[in-house]
Amino acid sequence: MIKTEQFVMAYKVEQDRLRAMMPEGFESLRPVLRINAEICGGRIYLEFNTPVAAYGKSGWLNIDNWSSSETEISYIRDGSNVRFDTLFIEITFTGIGIEGGCPAEKDNCGCWFMKDGVYELVHPEKIDARKEFCDCSFQWKFQEGDAHGVSIGGKTLPAATTGPSRTYDKIPLTAETAAHIKCEQMLGQYKVIF
Repeated sequence: MIKTEQFVMAYKVEQDRLRAMMPEGFESLRPVLRINAEICGGRIYLEFNTPVAAYGKSGWLNIDNWSSSETEISYIRDGSNVRFDTLFIEITFTGIGIEGGCPAEKDNCGCWFMKDGVYELVHPEKIDARKEFCDCSFQWKFQEGDAHGVSIGGKTLPAATTGPSRTYDKIPLTAETAAHIKCEQMLGQYKVIF
């Protein structure tokens, strides 16, 4: 059986900016962007998501995803550090030796992925393994001024929905547009092997 090593981090952004990017039928649930990085059988996979409600369900909306079979992605291990590098993001996870769970998984019906011009809901994998909290730093590199952040001592912080306060012009939800939204605060980071 091939093991998967998954690294997950989330950060807080301005929710009104996310609202302006939501596709028809989707509602932004929280001011959060999330990056998943997986190593499995020599392949590296990155995924960029945001929490949404759609069609009577709550889950994640996939903004984009990349696989090392199609995109140049590398990772380097240095002790408890694992750094992922591509042309468009650099992200480092450092295990801190404390285990726990992830509250964001409690209202997760799955993740909507675009396929042939239509969003399809993919149900989540059941992962029973314990998660190890991490410190994390990241830098999007699509364009100058993209989001970046550094966690504070592996802490997990809540991100409640915020009411509308600003209106932005509607723009498409792409990795490039979402990565340009400023990181206000790192929310939580962990790694898990299953």
